[in-house]
Amino acid sequence: MTSTFGQIFRITTFGESHGPAVGVILDGCPPGIPLTEAEVQHDLDRRRPGQNKLVTQRNEADAVEFLSGMFNGATTGTALAMMVRNADQNPGAYDHLKDVYRPSHADWTYQAKFGVRDHRGGGRASARETIGRVAGAAVARKMLARALGVEVLAWVSQIHSIDAKIEPDEVTLEQVEAHPTRCPDPEAAEAMSRAIQQARKKGDSLGGVVTFLARNVPAGLGEPVFDKIDADLAKAMLSLPATKGFEVGSGFAGTRMTGLTHNDPFEPGPAGTPTQTSNNSGGIQGGISSGANIHGRVAFKPTATISSEQKTVTVDGEATTLSAKGRHDPCVLPRAVPMVEAMALLVIADHWLRQRASSS
Repeated sequence: MTSTFGQIFRITTFGESHGPAVGVILDGCPPGIPLTEAEVQHDLDRRRPGQNKLVTQRNEADAVEFLSGMFNGATTGTALAMMVRNADQNPGAYDHLKDVYRPSHADWTYQAKFGVRDHRGGGRASARETIGRVAGAAVARKMLARALGVEVLAWVSQIHSIDAKIEPDEVTLEQVEAHPTRCPDPEAAEAMSRAIQQARKKGDSLGGVVTFLARNVPAGLGEPVFDKIDADLAKAMLSLPATKGFEVGSGFAGTRMTGLTHNDPFEPGPAGTPTQTSNNSGGIQGGISSGANIHGRVAFKPTATISSEQKTVTVDGEATTLSAKGRHDPCVLPRAVPMVEAMALLVIADHWLRQRASSS
């Protein structure tokens, strides 16, 4: 079982949902990057539970601790270890699941693969594992912003059948954070909030789409043939819990266009470099960044843990029913926003360092 992602800018996450702690070891981080725990904490606060009435009420501060790789307020170039202690763990709340497989969870598949599973909130299959990803990506965010001016921003663009109506290239962080849904369209955000609360009351859950945008990514990042930057983005996004689909640029909608309408024309740009006049390619052509904004979408399924009764089987193969108890998100989308940003940042950071290494 691998818990490592990236080639040069490489993270290894550790910990279980109801173990003592979760965290990350980051290898390949350049030295001399000014960094504080508060900067990492800012991103962790956006993904933590208990933020508002739309998410799980597990009460975790998710306070990050630097363990190594820092000296005098800057990275040293050695392994950077960060840890978050689990303060509000309650493994006993999952005792009723010890001998039952939860529908659409990783319970049965982990058992089939490893011969053992952690029934306490799903163990490594829990979205709590993403704390390490978000912490590692906070370092990538600082590095890319200082070196290139790169900005990565994600937002909720759809929940169930409710779509946001907004121009993606114009979305700001302030718009995203203005509402608990993290949808920058105020009217759609209110409708989404009502739908999530209604689903929770019915013992049900909702899925949707998170859109992400990366600004100021330089042209030339990507490693054909098998490490194309869009291929690595796809792997990164689909490694997140509850994801079921990924699109970049026009995505599947491009199949309904013709070459004439889908192609992105060029015009002369600054310093003799071409500039796209449209961006159906999503800032990636031939698996390499073009210099235009990189944008894509990630589909998340409805939360698998619901309080309504469902058919399932026991570990002994006997038919039974299950009504899940405990604390869970009726919709993962609002908390998934910083997770999607994190995976985009990790991919871009890794490919930038790979490009620097190959051209030095």
